[in-house]
Formats: sequence, structure tokens, C-alpha cells
Amino acid sequence: MSSITAECLQTICLNYIATNLSEFTQGAVGENHERRLVFKDGNVILHQELAEQLLKKLSKLGLLNDAVLSLFRRETAGPIRRACLRHANLSSKGLRALSTQKLLELDATSLHGVNVNGIIGAQGEWTRKNLKSLVVSRCTFMNTSKYCIVISLPQLKSLRHLDVSYTEFGYNLGLECVVSDLPRLESLDISGTLVYNIQPLLALRDTLRALSLFKTRVPDKDLIPIVMEMHALRHLDISQDSVPHSIGSKNRGRAAMAQFLNTTSALPNIVSLDLSGRDDLLDEMLENFVLSHPRLRFLGLALSQEVCESPFFKEKHYKEYNSDLKIAGQGSEDQILEALLRYKQRPFYGHKLLRCLFNMTQYIEKEPKPQLVKAILPQMRANPKHLGVQMAASACLYNLTKNRLGEGIHVSLLSKMVHLILQAMENFSSQQQLQKNALLTLCSDRILQEVNFDRYKASRMVMDCLFVFDDHSITRMAVAICSILAAKISTVQTTWLGTKRNMVKLLQIVKQKADARTVDITLKFTLSALWNLTDESPATCAIFLNECGLDLFIDILEAFKNEAALQTKVLGLINNIAEVQSLRHTLMRADFIDHCRKLLFNPQIEVSYFAAGIVAHLLHEGPEIWAFTEGKRADLRATLHKSISGWQNPEGEMVAYRSFSPFIPLLTCYPIWEVQLWSVWAIHHVCSKNPSKYCPMLLKEGGVSILEDIRSEDVTLAVHRDVLELVGKVLDIVQWNAKTAPQATPTTAKAAVGNAAGT
Repeated sequence: MSSITAECLQTICLNYIATNLSEFTQGAVGENHERRLVFKDGNVILHQELAEQLLKKLSKLGLLNDAVLSLFRRETAGPIRRACLRHANLSSKGLRALSTQKLLELDATSLHGVNVNGIIGAQGEWTRKNLKSLVVSRCTFMNTSKYCIVISLPQLKSLRHLDVSYTEFGYNLGLECVVSDLPRLESLDISGTLVYNIQPLLALRDTLRALSLFKTRVPDKDLIPIVMEMHALRHLDISQDSVPHSIGSKNRGRAAMAQFLNTTSALPNIVSLDLSGRDDLLDEMLENFVLSHPRLRFLGLALSQEVCESPFFKEKHYKEYNSDLKIAGQGSEDQILEALLRYKQRPFYGHKLLRCLFNMTQYIEKEPKPQLVKAILPQMRANPKHLGVQMAASACLYNLTKNRLGEGIHVSLLSKMVHLILQAMENFSSQQQLQKNALLTLCSDRILQEVNFDRYKASRMVMDCLFVFDDHSITRMAVAICSILAAKISTVQTTWLGTKRNMVKLLQIVKQKADARTVDITLKFTLSALWNLTDESPATCAIFLNECGLDLFIDILEAFKNEAALQTKVLGLINNIAEVQSLRHTLMRADFIDHCRKLLFNPQIEVSYFAAGIVAHLLHEGPEIWAFTEGKRADLRATLHKSISGWQNPEGEMVAYRSFSPFIPLLTCYPIWEVQLWSVWAIHHVCSKNPSKYCPMLLKEGGVSILEDIRSEDVTLAVHRDVLELVGKVLDIVQWNAKTAPQATPTTAKAAVGNAAGT
């Protein structure tokens, strides 16, 4: 059992509501003639926790807009204290939906459509007076005239946490204003801003507890002395994205850092210190600093040369190793895990860390590591267009889920993983190595059989790889994945997937292998893919015939007479064609019928079974289609009966069906009881092997009533005793299943039972 458990019911419900909002809401017109949404049930009012979580979920899914936000007015949701509007595209007018709420925390990271002043101005008076936390990272302070305006910030007199990272904050005015007008400020994030001078922060030296200066423009020689005077700091981030280019500034910065680390009295209350990305750290100095600061619980050392490799930070048996101190670095698996979780918004870090993780996970064989998978996914989600992150992440995910490792990871986590892998495939459709990484990961029995994801989208994207890349390994994996997924999508979707373009490509692969007389896994999976794409899809069957597929398949039967696996797949596909009444005439070829007659007595029951299925469907046609060879028809009837009479029901389920619709017409073929016999034998086989699935299906589709009619007294004299015997067995199974397992189960597509390892 995996250590990452299923999502809680509330999370599942929130996901459903957020992605199906139209089922619960309807459009309306507000008092000011604005378009808004209301709940269809007028009695619905979201309580605080649910409203906040639903707002956050909608934001995360990118579904938040003006109309959706109108659902969170005070009269239908409330009272909301924490509002998450991350990555939303909203107008000032739309934001006013929250003006009646009394917010204490507002996260507007990467909000588009409104500048920071507009975000603040759209809030109600109570919120502006009492708001304690504001995050406007990656927003803009610029107005329509391209002037940077920060005049709204001083209104937030109760603000304790302010995050203006990656904005124009610091241009002309900003930091001085914040320091003088926000007296309660305890936490400030000015990472990646235009602040060049942090001297004003000294006014907060006794009150500021958290300061983030990642990617700061302030040189170390000016930064470090001021930071050392901030006695109240508990959390400090002075990490860098890359080392300074100037040798002079580098040397001066190294001297300042050495002074900082050697001053044991500096930052006496520090709990979290991030020095990642620096190459000016020395092991001995850093170790002494850590030992002199016993309250320290986190230390960021990622991308900081070799310092995180010190036994002091990674060897648990080392005498001075501190198990309470979390290290973000690349010196060990634990360090990388910590770093990946902390640095989701730093693609440069993510790429480097994931490359290190790839090297560490190449030889994992037995111990599943779901915690690592869980840490990689946020990196992919946060950096969808960064090729380095996606490439390294996809390679790591393959290492962590290959072979049997995926069995130790919960399907809900694997589902999220596959979604992000498909997104990476879509964003980088021409990157061969990334596509190969993705295919390697997807080519897993557990993923393809048990995990919930958009299988049609995956099938379509995997099929596209066959056209973009001329690579044997990609072709092998692509057809393997398609062969399994085509059996798990709807018949409508198989028709969409079975386009002329795709069918021709698959037939080309088969012909290349057949011409070379090569029997390999690629050929077997390609035949399976074609088989499943033609299942209950007359249009795809017609394309197969129009592209000379029947001639090719007859050649395969002739060329590979001892390959039962190939014969089964070939006959299975042709059986799909035989089920389509309008196409049966194309099979009325003397050479093909002779092949079927011979294969009726193949020692492999799968081969004999599908050959018999084709013959049964052809015999079901009237004498007119057999006009040229009525003698062969009578001979085939006797041969079919003899073949079926020699079958023993195999131990395993050798075929799966979407429905019994192809069998229903055959069941009532009283004049040709051999056709009835094959149909009832097939139904008996699947019902005896998987009664919980097929018995409800047979009942729902009317098969049970037809079988009961066959057994009834008024037609008994017209039914062969072999048919009656099997009919009785099927009805007994149905009756037994109704008593012991009456529930229905989902259906799957018709295909020989197999897996991604291939048969």
C-alpha cells in the first residue's frame, strides 16, 4: 500500500464543483446591470471554510473571472477572511464583488487586468483598515500612463505581511513609504524588485521578523551590514539566482559574507536563513554560525558550490549533525526534497536540482519514493514552459515509477503526474528526448490500466509522435500505449482516433514488419492498436478496407502460419469487420474463407475462436451473399460445429467486450443453429470468467430475455441440444450472480487480454 493516500472526500467534491460550476449556477443581472453568477438553488450559502477553499481551487484551476468571482459576494458566501486570486484575470469592477467581505488576507499573485492600486481600491473600507496580509507578487504598480504608483499601500495601516516581489516596487518611491506608513509591518518580501538601497529598513530593526531579498539588486557590501543590525529577524532570505559577474564586487561581497558568518552575535533570533545560490560560503564559517544559532531550523544552501556536501549537513551519524535543521541543497536526497518544495518559483534552481535528483534515482529498484514524485510535480506545474525543468522532471519521474516502483504510489498522485506529463508533451511537441521521457513513463501497466486521466488526449498525442519522430524506440512505445488506451476510450473516441492518417501510418508499420518477416513487440502492439481502433467503429473498419488492410492481413496469415499471437490479432480485427453487416461482403473471398476454415482447428483456442466468429457472422448472411458457393456454406456449417464442439473453456478470460450488441442478431439465427452455438459459447465464456461485469451487461442489453425465449417451450423443438445446454449454463450463471454480486461494473473495449509488456 502506498504511503501517499487518497484525497479526502471534501477535496474530491471541491474538484468536481469547481470543474462543473455550470451545473450548480446560472447567469443573472446585478443591481448595476453587471453580469454575475448565482446558485440555481437560492438557499445555498457557502460557509467560510468552504468558500475560501472553493475560491482557492477555482484560482488554481485558472477558472476565476469576473462572473465566477461574483459568486463570492457576502450574500452567497461568507464571511470570507482569506481570499486567493492567484493567476486570475479580473477587472476592477469584478474585484468589487469582494468589497462586502471583511478580508484579513489577500493573495493576488500574478493577477492580471488590474494594477496594485486597483486591487487595493476595489476592497471595502473595513478590509483596507484591517487587512493583515497582502501578496501582490508579479503584479504591476504601473498605471495606463506607465507611471509607477504606490500611493495605495499606506492605506493598509494594519498590514503585517507585504509581498511585492517581482514588481516595479522601489522605482523612485516605495520602501521609504512602506517603512514610514506601515508601522505594524513584520514581514516583507522585496525579492526581484527595483530596490537598490535598503537603508530605510533600519527603522524596522526592532520589529521586522521576516525579510526576503532573493535576487536583490543591492550589493552584498551594502546589504550585509544592514541585515546584521536587524536584530528581530527570524526569517531571512538573501539567496541569489546567480553569482555576481564583477570580480571586484564578488570579492567585496565575499568579505562581507565572511564578516556576517563570523559574527556569532548577528541575528540572535534567526530560525530560517536562506543563502542558496552563493559561492562565497566556507564550510568552517558556516558550521560555526549554525552552532552559535541553536534556534536555526532551516538553512538554504542550494547551488552553493560544495558546502552542502559537508558531513556536518548530510551525515546523520556525524556527531554534530542536527536532525532538527532542514537543509535545502543538492548534497542528499533529503536536501533536494526540501529544496524542490521551497523553490517552486525558481526554474533555474529547479532545473539544477532535478538534474541532481535524476543522477541519484537512476538505480532505484525496490523502494518506492512517492514523496519525491510529490515534490517534483509542483516544479512542473509552476514552470510549464521551461524546457530544462520539464526535461529533467520527466526523466526523474520515469526513474521513480519504472518497473514495479509505480505500484507503491497512489493512483491519485499518478493521475496528477500523468496530467503534467501530457501538458509537457503538448508544450514541447518537437523535443524528441522529452517526448521519449514521457513515453517511457506512460508505458506502465499500472498507469495505463488503473490511473484516471484523459486517455483520448493521451492517445492522440502519443499517435502524433509517430509522425514527428523517426525513432524505433519511440515507435515501439507509442504503438504499445495506443494499443492499450484505444481499448479504454469510447467508441466515439476510437472513431476520432482512427482517422485515415493514423490508420495508414499503423498499416505502414505492419507492412514494413511483414515485408521484413520480422515478428517483434512493435508489430504485435501495432496489430493490437488496429484491432482496438476498429472495435464497434464501422467508419474505421471502412478505412482499413479502403487502405488495402485486408490484403495485408491475409498476407500475414500466409507468412506467419506458426505465430498464434499474430493470427489472433489479425482475426480479431477482421472479426470487427464481420460484425458490420454492410462490410461483410468484402470478406467473401475464397482465399480468405479457406484460411478461416483451416484456422478453425488451430490448436490455440484464441485463433480458432476468432476464426469461428468471422465464419459465424458470414453464415448469418442470407443465401444471396453465398450464391457463388452455396456448397461451401453447408460445408462451413458442419466445420464450425465440429470446431466449437472440440473447445474447452480456457481458465482465463481470453477476450473482453464493450457490449453484447454484435451477438444479439446471432442469438436469434434459428435456421443456422451453428451461428447460435458460437454466439452462446462466446457469451458463456465471458460470463463464466467475469460474471460481475458481463451478467449485468447481458441483462441490460436484452440478452437474458432472448436466452430465456430460446429455452422456452414454444421454440425448443427448433433449437439444437448443444445450444440449449449452453443457454442453460449462461442463465444459471446470471441467476447466481444476481444473488451474490448484483452490482454493475464499467465496461472495457474488446481486445485480447494483455498488458504493456506485450503478447
